Amino acid sequence: MSSALLPDLAKLPILQDLEALLISGIPLLDARAPVEFAEGAFPTAHNLPLLNDAERAAIGTRYKQAGQEAAIELGLQQISGTIKTERVNAWQSFFEQHPNAALYCFRGGLRSKITQQWLYQQTGHLYPRVEGGYKALRRFVLEQLELMPTWLSPLVLSGRTGSGKTRLLAELPAVIDLEALANHRGSAFGHQVTPQPSLASFENALLTHLLQQRARGFHTLIFEDESRTIGSIHLPETLFHLLREAPLIILQTPDNERIAISFQAYVVDMLQAFIQHYQDQIQGLAAFEHYVWQSVGKIAKRLGGVRYAKVVELIKTAFAEQQEHGNLEKHRAWVAFLLLEYYDPMYDYQLAKKQQRVLFQGSAAQIKQFLQQLLA
Repeated sequence: MSSALLPDLAKLPILQDLEALLISGIPLLDARAPVEFAEGAFPTAHNLPLLNDAERAAIGTRYKQAGQEAAIELGLQQISGTIKTERVNAWQSFFEQHPNAALYCFRGGLRSKITQQWLYQQTGHLYPRVEGGYKALRRFVLEQLELMPTWLSPLVLSGRTGSGKTRLLAELPAVIDLEALANHRGSAFGHQVTPQPSLASFENALLTHLLQQRARGFHTLIFEDESRTIGSIHLPETLFHLLREAPLIILQTPDNERIAISFQAYVVDMLQAFIQHYQDQIQGLAAFEHYVWQSVGKIAKRLGGVRYAKVVELIKTAFAEQQEHGNLEKHRAWVAFLLLEYYDPMYDYQLAKKQQRVLFQGSAAQIKQFLQQLLA
């Protein structure tokens, strides 16, 4: 049975340099089951499984009861005929679109080799698999994250809420955008329309971006000022400790501009994102309203009774105006209130404890000029 399944191993190309693989950013065909993919994946991976979740579970049960040969036999029975044709066609289409891609399963073993063999039988091409599969890649990620302090010199971009830090990061070269990788803005109002990645997927993406920046020659990288957690994502301890001790660059933005930036991001853009996500105006509006109330509810205790009552009044007024006239402008009032009365005092308290770390402070234009000189 095994010899029928596996072609000459010498003809099955493998990729062993995991660092080069991640730096290259080539597309990856992930042949694991969807449940495995959901637990952790890589930024360029596409899940085209050899086995779906139910098939994988059934084969696992057969393996425990009767051994490998019986499990393989069941697998060949399950994935035959039309099912096999559909899956091989999907793999072929993937490699036609991404001819430089590679594939992997969990350990780089039987599932990867079967995928390689069936692709070869249909296309005549031998596509490479990652030696050790996802497990080896994941182990490499965890090892490399522990080694960050040996080469990484971070700078931390800080500033009041709404000062435009994320916008500035997008205009700088040597950057790791943690909030983008975590799919969360890092505050009570920070969650996005789509869910956050798993912790493993976040760490995989983080290490990939770190390696790519290092390959470009950057050892000093700029991060936004973050707490230990971004939504449900916990930063690796090595990185958090580096960021906690790193020099600070403070972005100074006028209050009126901060209010405008926050209003655009947390009201205008979020409402549009919900409408686009649901592809329905009514559902989108309802989801946006739920998002606002849920978010402010997270900080109700810290606001205290008086401030919470005030912000609730402002939000109710804003939604009443929106419902009656379709006008979002009243939302600007509660955005401004939270920035000035809640987030600013909290920021001032935290910054007072970090003054010795401040390297530079100024406007976005001044920071860009400073960093160009520093990084050069």
